[in-house]
Amino acid sequence: MAFLQWRRFLFFDKDQVKQEGSASPLDSLCDLNISVCSCGKGHLVFGDLDGNVHTLNRNLQLQSFKAYELRVTHLYQLKQHNLIVSVGEDEPGVNPVVKVWNLDKRDKSGNPLCCRIFRAIPGNKPTEVTCLALHESLYFMAIGFTDGSVMSMKGDITKDRHCKTQVHENSSPITGLAFRQVGKAMYLFVVTTDDVQSLNVSTKDCARVQLDQHGCAVRCSALSDLSQDNQFVIARNDCVYLYQPDERGPCFAFEGEKKIVHWYRGFLVVVTKDSKGVSRVNAAGLDKDSVDMNILTIYDLGNKLIAYSAPFPDVLDVLAEWGSLYVVTGDRKLMALQERDTQTKLEMLFKKNLYVLAINLAKTQHLDSDDLADIFRQYGDHLYNKGDHDGAIQQYIRTIGKLEPSYVIRKFLDAQRIHNLTAYLQALHRQSLANEDHTTLLLNCYTKLKDGSKLDEFIKTREVIFDVETAIKVLRQAGYFDHALFLAERDQQHEWYLKIQLEDKKDYQRALKYISKLSFAQAESNMKRYGKCLMQHVPEETTNLLRRLCTDYKAASAANMHEEGLVDDVNKGNAEEFIHIFANNRAHLKEFLKHMTEVEPVCPMGVYETLLELELRDWVREDDPRLKLELQNRLMKLLRSGVFSNDIDKALIMCQMHNFKDGVLFLYEKAHLYQQVVQYHMDNDDYAHVIESCKKFGDKESGLWEQVLGYFASKEENCKQYIMEVLEHIDSNNLMLPLLVVQTLARNSTATLASVKDYVIRRLQQEQQEIADNERMISLFEMETEGIQHQVQELKSSAKIFQMTKCSVCKHPLELPSVNFLCGHAYHQHCFETYAENDSECPACLPENRKILDLLKAQEQTHNLYEQFYNKLEHSKDGFSVVADYFGRGVFNKITLVTDITPTRKQTAGMDPIIQRELLFMPQEWCSGTM
Repeated sequence: MAFLQWRRFLFFDKDQVKQEGSASPLDSLCDLNISVCSCGKGHLVFGDLDGNVHTLNRNLQLQSFKAYELRVTHLYQLKQHNLIVSVGEDEPGVNPVVKVWNLDKRDKSGNPLCCRIFRAIPGNKPTEVTCLALHESLYFMAIGFTDGSVMSMKGDITKDRHCKTQVHENSSPITGLAFRQVGKAMYLFVVTTDDVQSLNVSTKDCARVQLDQHGCAVRCSALSDLSQDNQFVIARNDCVYLYQPDERGPCFAFEGEKKIVHWYRGFLVVVTKDSKGVSRVNAAGLDKDSVDMNILTIYDLGNKLIAYSAPFPDVLDVLAEWGSLYVVTGDRKLMALQERDTQTKLEMLFKKNLYVLAINLAKTQHLDSDDLADIFRQYGDHLYNKGDHDGAIQQYIRTIGKLEPSYVIRKFLDAQRIHNLTAYLQALHRQSLANEDHTTLLLNCYTKLKDGSKLDEFIKTREVIFDVETAIKVLRQAGYFDHALFLAERDQQHEWYLKIQLEDKKDYQRALKYISKLSFAQAESNMKRYGKCLMQHVPEETTNLLRRLCTDYKAASAANMHEEGLVDDVNKGNAEEFIHIFANNRAHLKEFLKHMTEVEPVCPMGVYETLLELELRDWVREDDPRLKLELQNRLMKLLRSGVFSNDIDKALIMCQMHNFKDGVLFLYEKAHLYQQVVQYHMDNDDYAHVIESCKKFGDKESGLWEQVLGYFASKEENCKQYIMEVLEHIDSNNLMLPLLVVQTLARNSTATLASVKDYVIRRLQQEQQEIADNERMISLFEMETEGIQHQVQELKSSAKIFQMTKCSVCKHPLELPSVNFLCGHAYHQHCFETYAENDSECPACLPENRKILDLLKAQEQTHNLYEQFYNKLEHSKDGFSVVADYFGRGVFNKITLVTDITPTRKQTAGMDPIIQRELLFMPQEWCSGTM
């Protein structure tokens, strides 16, 4: 039989209920003539044949009240409400009465309050009640009868009002009822002796569905809990069947004559009759009666095991309350079945090595993941010790995330079980819990097994997460270059890809092609890193890529760029940074630099300097005159392009090092180094170019002629022609003093007096003419000074006659009162008051007088500074710092006074500043008068 194959365990402890605080058995039930039992909210409820209802609380205190006059036939205690619904008889005959008792309320006699009474008579024909069912919502109730009728009530079961009753007819006696709610629909399971049905009592027509054509006996049906999806359970002699509201579910072959079926916390409790009876001795010890024995079996349907099985004498009922099962026997004893804790159950299974059952049990008991992982570990250890490495690794895989991986890895490394270790490491990676060491170990396993397909599957799937860099290192070390390249390219490990291509596979073309697909920043950095190697092996292709990189680079793969978000408008590398790549490859370097200077309008300075150096070297080494001239023209074109305008020094040094005359002279001239130009010709004794350079640059730098004169004067050969030409130019532009010219030429033994005779005579005549002109000017200034002094004396000693007839402001005839000044200006009184700044100064002469006063003050201050300057210069140890200080203070600035001579002051024009100062400081009463 199927159930006989289920393993039996003792998951419950059996004990007789004792009196509180005593070791003696509970005897309060011994005198009760129990007819029906129930349980629910904290009480065990018993009904007897005398019409009494007894409630036993957790403290084993029994309370009773009279419910019926004759007997109690059915009881139903709700689990969420402290209500008891009973069915019994108050008078002889078939006349069942239903009463609803509220245990929270009491009547006048102290008994529970009976809140509703009604007769259970379907269709006005008396019949006996067989079963009773209620829903915890207190809205649905159903009563089954022996004639096959089912009376269903919808409404508040505690009140008579608003409670609708409906009768459903069947051909066979009703043996079981149960309510089940599915969503908003309420179903009523109805079991007869011949069939199983479900009624949708939440609708008007109460749609009926026949689920099976076989029924069961009374008390052989129950409603399961969520562990079995709230299915309806019925037990027949052959099997136990489960039902949904619309179909039949699974069945279990549990044979035996079923007496009671009960559902308790995921367990199916079945009481069957035992064919074997036991002897019971009466009180006198003489008569022996045969006692019917029942077998109580507790099935765990989910784990397919028997949790408990034991015989009990004449079981009246099985009740579930206070976390235990209570069995009421025929001899009125109360036996308690206490479920053992989960850990005890698991230990029992572990001792028998029943790890599969232990795992299933742990899942149904909702143990946390840590406890489950520990069971898997123990199961794995058991299989490993038995030699079942394949089974063990499957259990260890289930511990991933809880058990330290090294625990498993050590076992299988020691056992040389690479296949099993590989499976574990694969699972570790699939759950993204592998570290770098695990990845290294897994790849080493693949390579040792030479399992290319597994290796391909591992690295090419996106579901497995691992450290890519570690994988590349291991694959490269093991010689799996193609796999390493695949990973590097897929995960954009550009550096690793190029290392493998260049160092391991030596595929320079493919490496260069890969770089050309990268974004600008990545391509630039990788060319700087690997450019020398590539230039050595594929110079032409490398040069072409560098051209692109330094002009207007666009990646060969546009998708690559969009993926990385690195699409720029213009991507240009710095050509100067790639020059070192062309070491030992001058031809391609020159080609690259020439391309850059032709394509790019502005290049880094290093590009032009390097190109200039390369061209100069080629120019020096070239022997063919035609090619040498061509190189010279290219060099001059490069120098004239203006790229060296801001940095001539390096270009000049390179031209000097290679003795490139045209370039040196051009750069001297570009840098305004005219003395160096002349000196260059003088160093080469090129007299003609010396004179030519002086004529060209002499007006820009006057010292050139003096320099050239000294040069020719120092020559021992006859340079009379050039000396005469130089003297002619010096004389025409008055560049040197004659004495200095004579002293300079005196150092030349070949220069004669005849060569400078004309120059000396001409210069003496010019100086005599200047002396005469200066003496004539002195005489003129002396005469003017005497006239001014006479005028001043006259003003001091004689009266001044004012003869002005018009106002100097408004030009109208003067009228008294008027204001006159010694300077000759006259004003109306009102005009003077309007335009004058003060009463003592002439408005017309005031601006000119202020200029003169400022000049005189500046001269006085400068005079004082001169004295201080000479004094400090004489006593200072660092004369240069003193000169610099006073130069910054403006001591050596020349002050020039520019005055405007007005027509009204002709007599003051040309006055000596000293005389003007005396006039300005004349007493005020001499300068004004009032008429």
